[in-house]
Amino acid sequence: MKQRVSALLREKFGREVVLEKPKDRSFGHFATPIAFSLAKELRQSPMKIAEELASSFDKSEIFSSVESVKGYLNFRLSENFLSEYATWALDNESEFAKQEKKEKILLEFVSANPTGPLHIGHARGAVYGDTLYRLAKHLGYDITAEYYVNDAGNQIDLLGLSIALYARENILNETVEYPESYYRGDYLEGLAKGAMEKFGKEIFTDESRYKELALWAKDGVMEIVIDSLANLNIHFDTFVNESSLYNDWDRVMVKMGDGIYKNDDKVWIASEAKGDDNDRVVVREDGRPTYLAGDIVYHNQKFERGYDHYINIWGADHHGYIPRVNAAIEYLGYDSNKLETLLSQMVSLLKDGEPYKMSKRAGNVILMSDIVEEIGSDALRFIFASKKSDTALEFDLAEFKKQDSSNPIFYIQYAHARIKTILAKSDLSEEEIMSATLKNLEENADILLFDALLLPEIVEDAFSSRQVQKLPDYLKSLAASLHKFYYDCRIIGTQDEAKLLKLLMVVGLSLKTGLSLMGIAAKDYMSKEEE
Repeated sequence: MKQRVSALLREKFGREVVLEKPKDRSFGHFATPIAFSLAKELRQSPMKIAEELASSFDKSEIFSSVESVKGYLNFRLSENFLSEYATWALDNESEFAKQEKKEKILLEFVSANPTGPLHIGHARGAVYGDTLYRLAKHLGYDITAEYYVNDAGNQIDLLGLSIALYARENILNETVEYPESYYRGDYLEGLAKGAMEKFGKEIFTDESRYKELALWAKDGVMEIVIDSLANLNIHFDTFVNESSLYNDWDRVMVKMGDGIYKNDDKVWIASEAKGDDNDRVVVREDGRPTYLAGDIVYHNQKFERGYDHYINIWGADHHGYIPRVNAAIEYLGYDSNKLETLLSQMVSLLKDGEPYKMSKRAGNVILMSDIVEEIGSDALRFIFASKKSDTALEFDLAEFKKQDSSNPIFYIQYAHARIKTILAKSDLSEEEIMSATLKNLEENADILLFDALLLPEIVEDAFSSRQVQKLPDYLKSLAASLHKFYYDCRIIGTQDEAKLLKLLMVVGLSLKTGLSLMGIAAKDYMSKEEE
């Protein structure tokens, strides 16, 4: 709706027009302050300009009224327009809220080290990234979801050591001494047994083979990671292994030009000249590349693939890497403005008001898979999408296990199921319902219809602002309006049954589509336990 109105006003006024929604619904569906921006140009008062502009819309098919209110132009959409749009949406469900954006985007998210299962902090970035991905796909962007596998460096060496120590203690029954840093958790058991079967016990006692053990094991860890993500309905289009990139390091160093220099037997990037706090080491004295070196080669590879825009979703602890990577991109000859880095903050879990106890079997971290098992993937996705990703998140698991209106995902699912139940109780055929016109609705029904048809605007705003929480906020509000309408208005057996049912179908379409864009399937009915 907003797009249609914006296009009409842009054509009429020959310029972009800011559209707002009046807080007081009695003022109409949309408003614009264009008269204020024209006042200086025309040397007239905004109120006079607004009055003249309002009178020029007398014969509009889209608007039932255009009024001047204190210098604002207020627009009320016509019943014909709303009814025809609602009918089109129901006839074209798969196209509802879609657009045809042309931009090509590479979105990288999660990218957790392949050294252990995903923990709850990873889940937040995963849900945020996947929701952005779904919104972009729906809007027509050519977007690729990518996982960067950090399978090089010290963390991989530590994986091999950790598996060997676990196996020597628990399979070979040796007494071992653990170093200060090592990986722990039940997942090591499966890896150790698999390694025993593939390589034999000798690999656990031969330190020269720990690297071989680690490189084999990281593929097994990635299988665990991919399975955990799939249980959250998250899937990736492409995977890029860090280890595959270093053959290109010499070429990338040459490409960096003056951005790279040697000092104290180390190789540095001159990132301070590009806005970083200091220059950074990219190759150590012993020739081993730093973590930043891998990022440089990876981002060069990204940009060489020729996307229009690049989005990284990183944990908040990676904030300091942003200026370093941007500096490298500039030295590589690319526009760092094409790279957008979004941060995902940490998560704190409660259970019945108390801090959630970490599992020793999980290695003293809260595993994502454990929380999914406890509250379900729908609830977890909804929680992590419902607050800005760059702000801290604390939630109580108990709240999302409740089967009542205090649990927002239950509340929204119940609204969708309630609509399906009401439709099933009607004796009217779908053809009779669809042929009804959504005119002469009473005020609450008119408001509900307009709100249900706002989904396209919400989808575009949630993606363009990168604030995916706007979608669950909208769905909660729409569900609340539906439940109130249900209690306030009799539907079955009334003279207006057909058009009221059609109205509910539009609400159901927005709820179903919105949930789908969050990776959640709408429920057509609730089980006895859920009601």
